Amino acid sequence: MKTITHDLFMRRALELARFGWGETHPNPLVGALIVENGEIVAEGHHVKAGEVHAEIAALRALGRKPKPGATLYVTLEPCCTHGRTPPCTEAIVSAGITCVVVGATDPNPAHAGHGFEWLRASGVEVITGVLAGECADLNLIFNHWMTTGRPLFAAKSGVTLDGKVATRTGDSKWITGEKARANGHVWRRYFPAIAVGAGTLRADNPRLTARVEGKEWCPWRFVFDGQLRSVLDKSMPGLYTDEFRDRTIVVTTPHGGLGYVRKLNSLGVKTWVMEAQTPKVDFADFRRRCVLEGITGVFFEGGAQLLSELLQARELDYLFTYQAPVLLADDRGKSIFRGLRTETLDGAIRLEQVRHEVHGDDMLMRGFLKYPEKMFVDEATINLKK
Repeated sequence: MKTITHDLFMRRALELARFGWGETHPNPLVGALIVENGEIVAEGHHVKAGEVHAEIAALRALGRKPKPGATLYVTLEPCCTHGRTPPCTEAIVSAGITCVVVGATDPNPAHAGHGFEWLRASGVEVITGVLAGECADLNLIFNHWMTTGRPLFAAKSGVTLDGKVATRTGDSKWITGEKARANGHVWRRYFPAIAVGAGTLRADNPRLTARVEGKEWCPWRFVFDGQLRSVLDKSMPGLYTDEFRDRTIVVTTPHGGLGYVRKLNSLGVKTWVMEAQTPKVDFADFRRRCVLEGITGVFFEGGAQLLSELLQARELDYLFTYQAPVLLADDRGKSIFRGLRTETLDGAIRLEQVRHEVHGDDMLMRGFLKYPEKMFVDEATINLKK
């Protein structure tokens, strides 16, 4: 079958995979379809962890034995080991599928390629690497979790052409347009958790829910507040009192005071008290706690102080930057990142596996951060506040 036809069917499999957007953690997004005589006869996707994999869903949707010569298209290498569900490779062979076309290879080093070997040893033709980049990009969080054993820490920013997030007076609504902000909600829906700092919570009182296509969904909502300043406010932030408050976790230190911790807990808000010599939460400790709790990804939305501290600690893995066609040209305009002393381009942080998207008049650039071998923190600016 021609490559262009493989691409066409794999793009449909990608569409199917996205039906599980934000629902499958810690499992990957996967789409599958069965083709007979050049026509799609069955489709399936992985709905959520614990339920059948996409390949099995497609076979069940077919409701009969595939015809001779049927081809299965799937966005991710079929599993060949027992987990919550039996191996998909066995089901594929038992169904009589003679050709499997795959997008991305299993990122788990212990499994990568073994599914292909198992199928080929059973007499199945296996074609790999069809739209591999797109299929891998579908599972940023899962891939990072599988290859590093760590949650993916990503940050989002909306900036002007000269990299500013607010004017000198703090005016920032809105730098980016509606389409870019709507796409931000799509990524909120993707991540199992969102995080902000106490300054952003007190200044903006955000709801931190994903609102997509008229529906609202609430991930875990982290507030970084080492001194519990947000609890001192006369009017409690909405995150502590709304209908999703049991999905809110305040990350703090013993410097915040156990009385305020008890107050939050009495409201139904969870707290993670992290040991620290200063009121600043150690991001490495926070990441380890996320591993223990099974939280595979966190979407940091600011403010500038929180994101800068995350960057300085080299704990930021991925960056989403929405750039608007707006120019401030003001030295006192506010930047999202600061606190580093970068004297040469060799010492700059760069993005890898970069992707560009256009949303209305705005451009999204996103990718993994590659830190220089040596990175110097500017002690004169690290304590600047938002």
